[in-house]
Amino acid sequence: MAALVRPREGRMIGGVCAALAQRFGTSATTMRVLFVLSCLLPGPQFLLYIALWILFPAEGGSRTAW
Repeated sequence: MAALVRPREGRMIGGVCAALAQRFGTSATTMRVLFVLSCLLPGPQFLLYIALWILFPAEGGSRTAW
């Protein structure tokens, strides 16, 4: 299974959709469209995006242990 990391290239905001697209083998544009469409439904989509932005490490970056 591929590691979920936010790529340095192809980001628009935080790189979350690009990371998920790499993981699931689809284009980043498709993932972004799915996210925008999901925002039409009730739910915590923006909170989930922010949580994933925090949880997914940046590509090539180091994470420090708390």
